[in-house]
Amino acid sequence: MNDDEAPAQPPSYPPPSGPAPSAPSYSWSDYARPVPPPPPGAVGTHSAGRGPAKRRLGLGTAALVLLLGLAGGFGGSAVYDGLADNEAAGPYAGGLEDVETVELPPVEVGGVQAVAEALLPSTVQIVAALDGSAGGATGSGFVLDRQGHVVTNNHVVASAAEDGGAIQVIDFDGNAYEAEVVGRSTVYDLAVLLVPGATGLPPAALGRSERLSVGDGVVAFGSPLGLTSTVTAGIVSALRRPVTTGSVTDEASYINAVQTDAAINPGNSGGPLVNLRGQVVGVNSAIATNGGGLAGDAGNIGVGFAIPVEQVRITADQILKTGEARYPVIGAEVSTRDDALASGAQISAINTDTPAQQAGLSPGDVVIEVDGLRVSDGIGLIVNIRSHQPGEKVEFVYLRDGVERSTTVELGSETG
Repeated sequence: MNDDEAPAQPPSYPPPSGPAPSAPSYSWSDYARPVPPPPPGAVGTHSAGRGPAKRRLGLGTAALVLLLGLAGGFGGSAVYDGLADNEAAGPYAGGLEDVETVELPPVEVGGVQAVAEALLPSTVQIVAALDGSAGGATGSGFVLDRQGHVVTNNHVVASAAEDGGAIQVIDFDGNAYEAEVVGRSTVYDLAVLLVPGATGLPPAALGRSERLSVGDGVVAFGSPLGLTSTVTAGIVSALRRPVTTGSVTDEASYINAVQTDAAINPGNSGGPLVNLRGQVVGVNSAIATNGGGLAGDAGNIGVGFAIPVEQVRITADQILKTGEARYPVIGAEVSTRDDALASGAQISAINTDTPAQQAGLSPGDVVIEVDGLRVSDGIGLIVNIRSHQPGEKVEFVYLRDGVERSTTVELGSETG
């Protein structure tokens, strides 16, 4: 809407009959327990706000949902460590330039059937078993390149990777392959696997979520509830939706998400969200739920979230180069709780010798805009920062004592 345009008046409806709807409910897996509300979280670290619960979609083998979004999270402070040289050795010095990805769309703009036929052979199921136990998780993924790399969510493989468990990838024809983790990002909830036996699987074509418009058709692929090679269709419901997911058992991830009403459920985690040209535009990662269902674990209600493919490209490139991923920080703490300001993100603390301090930001400042995009709360600020890359110079607009000011922040870097 232009500044000189008057906003449209919303339609008027009669009040609904019957009892008022109940407030959103929250539930946890058998392995998670609620915690008290956290202290203010650090910009770029893990802290969850309240609202409809956002659930990650890995399907536990011992419980329906692997990881759930919570009403609270962890507090903490991110310590700025500067722009470090890449220290970890990765398999490909050139990152994505050294592997054979696919960019061209496999089909003309058309129907779901053509997209399904083209993308199902590139979609895999992932089974991550814990070492010495029956626990673990199943999720989804897609083939990134002809070198046998597969992209999935970190939360699908995290427990197995940390516990020394086995990870298997199962293709469209039911063939199982052993996989190893090349690198993981808890911050962006992404992981890259190497599947040596799967070099013959066709890579999925990569697209651009930035070219999407609200209302565009999309198709979700994966293994919801363990049902392999499942395809659902819907539309793009919203773009650049700030979402945080996580639980008391893991680190939260902040997503500048593509929102869709394509049906996705536990087990869809890591599977591709695809446009109608057959190009991957996101990685299915979370759903919003009001609770209910079997053991309190609800499934699809038409509000799902996918990590934009632009972030997948960046994180996969970093992991292939160095074996790890990095994310931007400014070295400030903001509130991500209910009492956060609705009209901006209030800075509660500034760490010493950080980008925030060097840019002249101070505790009490309220950030209202980052690089031209409005910021409404602490989660919005974190998501906006993480949409950029370490070393970028980004303009912040903020309020100090009610007076609007601006400054340029050169983003720092941390591993995660």
